[in-house]
Amino acid sequence: MATARKLAPRSLAYTVPGLSDKDAKTVIALLQDRLNALNDLALTLKHVHWNVVGPNFIAVHTMLDPQVDAVRLMVDETAERIATLGASPSGTPGALVAQRSWDDYGIGRADAIDHMGALNVVYAGVIEAHRDAIEKTEEPDPVTQDMLIGQAAQLEQFHWFVRAHLENAAGRLTTGRARTEKAAARRARR
Repeated sequence: MATARKLAPRSLAYTVPGLSDKDAKTVIALLQDRLNALNDLALTLKHVHWNVVGPNFIAVHTMLDPQVDAVRLMVDETAERIATLGASPSGTPGALVAQRSWDDYGIGRADAIDHMGALNVVYAGVIEAHRDAIEKTEEPDPVTQDMLIGQAAQLEQFHWFVRAHLENAAGRLTTGRARTEKAAARRARR
């Protein structure tokens, strides 16, 4: 796993009324991490969209475009919140790669169910980190928290769509408790 380099603003010329500079910097750092994760997720979803094959191709291929569009809106909303708080959002590919704490998506051309297994792990990681940011923004900035809660609700629904491809009639996921994308992809077809 890559080591993350966090960018925290050194100084702010302003922030929103009622939020201290110290709290704003904390929230901005959390939001920059979420911005990176959401940008990465949008690119990963599009990558899967282009590389999915097999009997479930059309179902997965067409399911992903609305998710990409929604995540891109989350990216924009998050970047604009960073700017509203008085900082400059960093949205370049180089900054994303330098700052992220997760590995790149490792599945190329593969069966739809393999990709669903891997995306199950991806979504779980993004949602878990979003929930952590929700918890950390409750006290200093309920406006940011509200934004993150709305995003988490959408992400959780998209995760459910992915998991529906992996769930058997008994409600168990074919991926079990796989923690890596490749392990989940291998187990998905069982």
